[in-house]
Amino acid sequence: MSEPTERRPPRGPYADAPRLPPADRDEVPGSLDLRSLVTGAELELEIGPGPKAGFLLERATSAPTSALVGLEIRRKWAAVSDGKLAKAGHGRRARVFCEDAREALPRLGPAGGVARVFLHFPDPWWKKRHHKRLVLGDVFLDEVARLLAPRGVLYIQTDVEERADLYEEVTSSHPAFLPAGDVPGSARVAENPYGARSPREHRAIEDGLPVYRMRFTRR
Repeated sequence: MSEPTERRPPRGPYADAPRLPPADRDEVPGSLDLRSLVTGAELELEIGPGPKAGFLLERATSAPTSALVGLEIRRKWAAVSDGKLAKAGHGRRARVFCEDAREALPRLGPAGGVARVFLHFPDPWWKKRHHKRLVLGDVFLDEVARLLAPRGVLYIQTDVEERADLYEEVTSSHPAFLPAGDVPGSARVAENPYGARSPREHRAIEDGLPVYRMRFTRR
């Protein structure tokens, strides 16, 4: 087994941003139990909560028994978001950790223990040469499929029609997912059914811009 990568202590502002427990050399993939991080009846995971944790704050109210975890790669945004959740009184069942989801997801468990995964307005890159950086790819979908319970939900939103078409095609092609939209065979849903919106979704609605929403279920 290869030696574990040593995590260097961060420096500068927001150096104390919350992190997942460090991996030790004997850690087995999938052994970091999300239930050890938050309390609640159902586990939910948001990838990239952003600078304000707007969705998680609203979701903590609309789903008062759910346990919520956000993975945010930017240290400042993770620190500020986690602080907002704690200040609002949700600190025991809603947390944001400063982590790259592509590295963190393989560590997380339990397999089949997550009810919902949310991905709001990902991939702020527009040129074709950036497609290799897309969050939503086969590896990401494999890990989400492993974590989701049977009939668990992957919910994706974007305000870019081209990206929506790409996300729907890629996810529908994955053997673990079924489209679960308003119309049979389609993943598209007209309205957000979760009683919580990200800041960007609020802004898009205020500006009269379209939001493309997709819902998939785990086979």
